[in-house]
Amino acid sequence: MLAFRYCPNCATELALRQQDGRARQVCPACGYVHYQNPVPAAGSLVVVEGCVLMVQRRYPPCVGGWTLPAGFVEWDETPEQAAVRETEEETGLRVEVGSLFGVFPWTHEFRDGLAHDNGLLVIYTATVTGGDLRAGDDAQAAGWFALDALPAEIALASHRAALVRWIAAARAVPASGKPGGD
Repeated sequence: MLAFRYCPNCATELALRQQDGRARQVCPACGYVHYQNPVPAAGSLVVVEGCVLMVQRRYPPCVGGWTLPAGFVEWDETPEQAAVRETEEETGLRVEVGSLFGVFPWTHEFRDGLAHDNGLLVIYTATVTGGDLRAGDDAQAAGWFALDALPAEIALASHRAALVRWIAAARAVPASGKPGGD
């Protein structure tokens, strides 16, 4: 997919050429190469008393579908900071991130069929440190869901993959809280 028509450095029309073993947009005048890299997003897996925190999407794509609290990493923040910020923006809850839970690839095409987007969703475990649960920012609802009572529509494949991993991990730990039994 072509991202730009003109070079962002010198405004010469870009040409499609082989560069580093791939077809890439290259400027014939100044040599600029446009690399299409994945977009990073980050979010939180917050579990309290066996229930996971989720938000219902307000905006496209997937309006009405449910996801973990997550969003794009800004240029001046770490993925951990983005996970904390997005969780508070979308749920009203302040969290502290713990360990890396997983990295999940995502891909989608925009409705007009012209843009193809891909990225990496970085999910951290997190614990609530304050705030009050409320839907905010780009969420129309926020709530807690048991692993056997998740919403029917999980909006994005990367979030479904993270939840599948969480469910598998939760089922592997008996009620005693100790892996492998008593």
